[in-house]
Amino acid sequence: MIGAGKTTYHLHSLVQPGGEAVGIDMSRERIDFAQKNYCGKGIEYVCKNVYQPLDEVGRFDFIWVRFFLEYHRTKSFEIIKNLSNMLKPGGVLCLVDLDCNCLRHSGIPPRLDRAIAGIMKTLETNFDFDPYIGIKLYSYLYDLRYKNINVAMEPHHLIFGELKEKDDFNWTRKVLVGAKRAGYHFSEYAGGYDEFVEEYQTFFSDPRRFTYTPLILCRGTKP
Repeated sequence: MIGAGKTTYHLHSLVQPGGEAVGIDMSRERIDFAQKNYCGKGIEYVCKNVYQPLDEVGRFDFIWVRFFLEYHRTKSFEIIKNLSNMLKPGGVLCLVDLDCNCLRHSGIPPRLDRAIAGIMKTLETNFDFDPYIGIKLYSYLYDLRYKNINVAMEPHHLIFGELKEKDDFNWTRKVLVGAKRAGYHFSEYAGGYDEFVEEYQTFFSDPRRFTYTPLILCRGTKP
């Protein structure tokens, strides 16, 4: 799904001259932002419910799905089937997402490790979030009988040594904001959320800490 529209804009540049790109999102706000900031000849943005058939949007040679399925745990495969129906025979479907999101840390205090695992489980249950979507991508293409399936994996986050400002900002938002919104009870901490934040920040600022999140990329050709 398009997010801000930047990826659609760059994909469009790769199919020039003469190619077209269509970005789809369920958020009217995101569509409006993309149309304002990443528009151009041969680029279209469409607001559609991806849980429903998308045949009227068109038929495509290439479909790119990145960092979207993790927010739709129970419906992710149905979304991929809908998108696959838009792809021409011989077209390529590319799925990109994270695995073990926020869960891979070395040197983490056991109490903090349990709390983060509990937060992610709460997000799964209450918000249909899937921290393990990356490992499922291959099976989605396999079950849809795609050919020439290829898989690559690389680190999306790889954090060690002195904490970089970018990593500090991104992970503070990812863990602390997500933790607060999840509705988790922080039963491990007598001081609740505030004590959790203190321990998390102490751990994450320690240069001995090692944190990573794998990025899994799967692509296949529609039969």
